[in-house]
Amino acid sequence: MNKKVSYVGYGLGDMSSSMFWKVFSYYLPFFYSNVFGLSLVDAGVLVLVTRIWDAVSDPMMGILADRTRSRWGKYRPYLLFVAPLFSIAGILLFTTPDWEYGAKLIYAYVTYILMMTVYTAINVPYGAMLGVMTADSQEKTVYSSFRMFFAYGGSFVALAAWEPIVNFFKSAGSTTPAAWQQAMMVIAAVCFVLFLGCFALTRERVKTVSTVSVGSDFRALLSNRPWWLLIGAALCFNLFSTVRGATVAYYFADVIGFNQMLNFRFASFGFELLFYAGLFLSVGEVANMAGVAMTVSLARRFGKKSTFIGVNAALMVLSCLFFFIPVSPTGFWLMLLFQVLISVLTGIMSPLIWSMYADVSDYAELRYHTASTGLIFSSSSMAQKFGGAIGGAAVLWLLSACGYTPRTDEQLAAQALVSQPDAALQCLRYLMSFIPAAVALLAICVCHYYPLTTERVGEINEQLKLQRQ
Repeated sequence: MNKKVSYVGYGLGDMSSSMFWKVFSYYLPFFYSNVFGLSLVDAGVLVLVTRIWDAVSDPMMGILADRTRSRWGKYRPYLLFVAPLFSIAGILLFTTPDWEYGAKLIYAYVTYILMMTVYTAINVPYGAMLGVMTADSQEKTVYSSFRMFFAYGGSFVALAAWEPIVNFFKSAGSTTPAAWQQAMMVIAAVCFVLFLGCFALTRERVKTVSTVSVGSDFRALLSNRPWWLLIGAALCFNLFSTVRGATVAYYFADVIGFNQMLNFRFASFGFELLFYAGLFLSVGEVANMAGVAMTVSLARRFGKKSTFIGVNAALMVLSCLFFFIPVSPTGFWLMLLFQVLISVLTGIMSPLIWSMYADVSDYAELRYHTASTGLIFSSSSMAQKFGGAIGGAAVLWLLSACGYTPRTDEQLAAQALVSQPDAALQCLRYLMSFIPAAVALLAICVCHYYPLTTERVGEINEQLKLQRQ
């Protein structure tokens, strides 16, 4: 199969996953507190508990995938057989039953745990495929860049279309809860087709066989110092993204407002554009794609570790400056500009991290003689979910502690302004600025000790070539 076709095929998988993941990360907390009808505290506990379970289940899925044998390979079969369950679980997650509060809370736990379990069952094998489609470290970065380019493309489509699709179904006569469910049906159908495309257009080319037991795999993983450091750095990155992303819907509803416009005038030409959360987030996804396109050249020039540290330093500075942008017509343009700059940087980070996990997998194979690609890549998914769990829950709990007032279904449908206490508004501003900046600083500190430099990775690849013969 042509490599370019394989690059595109691999990208389709994360295009599907990211469409779901970004909707979950950015809109699910808002959905639970403003549409489904959960209290902020209950919604925060729900997000934390279910994501922790999901993170814990990742290594189990990694071990299972590593030991799978089929005519399609170790990891590809899961793309085919789990895809329909993936779509169905997403629809159930955004369904609001007309039940009493206690029963609805149980339903929320069951459907969220189901969704995250199915997400693990398809996304862990998908991620692990990066380690077996090529043995070349630089080509892994290319695959990873295609993956994240398509991921951000899918995120752009989902985030830009989400609110218009919800509003379309509302205008067609659906209630707000029904409109959210119907919007997810549309997204779920697209995601199903994309995963089938990923299965059809990819192949596993590197054959790896573990010669140790499951217990040895775990012992090797726990003694793998580069893995621990990369897990910490990746968790910080995902925490950074989740805190900002989960705050955006609240920030626009309560700090900016529902009906603010972006005004552009030049001579006799001018236009107005509604400044809403979906626009802000989707512009960020396009900027993410630009960042992804820069990753390969930056990693080759500066090395993966140095690029990681430099990007986080820039994220820290820009996040701090975001706090001082005024809520005004000029400020709206500045917010959009900063969102573009921050998103370009996070776009560089995403494929970089996945490529670094592939290097850690090679390190483990050389040192411990264990082909535990699935287990190691499941840890990356685990870091993503822990970051999402901590970030999503922290946003909800901080808002609750600051006295944030959720909207009723009627207020949300009418896009009504709600008077929020000054402490809640200030909390929202911190969640978009200083708190993510502190997380980026922590990521720099952790990555400073990461030992797999460009030179060391080159040595590992040469030794593996001899070992695999």
